[in-house]
Amino acid sequence: MSTDLAVAVDVAPTPWSGRDDGPGVEHLRWHHVVSLDPSAAGPDDVAFVGFRSDEGVRRNRGRQGAADGPRALRAALASMALPRRVPALDVGDVQVADGDLEAGHRRLGEAVSALLDRGHRVTVLGGGHEVAYGSYLGVSGSGLLRDGARLGVLNLDAHFDLRDEARPSSGTPFLQMARDEERAGRRLNYWVLGVSQPSNTETLFRTADRLGVRYLPDTECGTLDRYRVDGFVEEFLASCDVVHLTIDLDVLPAASAPGVSAPAAYGVPIEIVEHVCTQVAASGKPLLVDVAELNPALDVDHRTARTAARLLHRILLTCG
Repeated sequence: MSTDLAVAVDVAPTPWSGRDDGPGVEHLRWHHVVSLDPSAAGPDDVAFVGFRSDEGVRRNRGRQGAADGPRALRAALASMALPRRVPALDVGDVQVADGDLEAGHRRLGEAVSALLDRGHRVTVLGGGHEVAYGSYLGVSGSGLLRDGARLGVLNLDAHFDLRDEARPSSGTPFLQMARDEERAGRRLNYWVLGVSQPSNTETLFRTADRLGVRYLPDTECGTLDRYRVDGFVEEFLASCDVVHLTIDLDVLPAASAPGVSAPAAYGVPIEIVEHVCTQVAASGKPLLVDVAELNPALDVDHRTARTAARLLHRILLTCG
């Protein structure tokens, strides 16, 4: 492992394992293609990095357990069948075990920046949704935004996560981003698909309006609303050159994603969420993805982990 990643990542990667039906490309699954050796990885390889953190959820007074999300996501993805070889790398995890979320964000940002600057397509496995700010530090600190490239942040989420609080939490990452962008002389280009009105106070809606956030409510993201969803995503993609796609699994109905801190009573159907992920991945724009809020202790029949793994599977095959 190179010096920059060794400094940033706290927990070394462990081998992926899963079902094995025999040798040959016709039996490929994710666990067959994931390497743990950065020196052997090509610049275009998929790169996974985990963010083991419950601290943001704890500060936001949610149900803790998302620190085990990276482990469950890897396990769910490992046995998924591949139609072709997709070279991949796992560099391990950043761990927030001492309550120092701010330091965890910095380390995650350093790891993500290093991977992006090598040309990897990076997927961050959360962790609470505080992971999004660490991912943002990675893309904003990388070379992707040099020469005036425009960053766009698309959040699939029931919540704006724009809380104005004294300490960062899983409810604050996008306000943190907005303030960082303002300090850099830019305006955060932030879009949210799946916002739930009952889950966001009027203060949060006013904050979103003040920051120029574009959003589509969950009530306008049903299977009969695909034309509206397509238009929303097309407008988002036209507004940016580099995409940070952040998926909070509580955007999905509780039947698809019971294992989250705040299960959705309504939610956006899985077929719409997968369609959006595919649309973004097919755009050809540089893409950083993170997945948040998987809590294995609350999951039922591994539904949430399997749903999250399917979304990542679709994204990585589409943009690969």
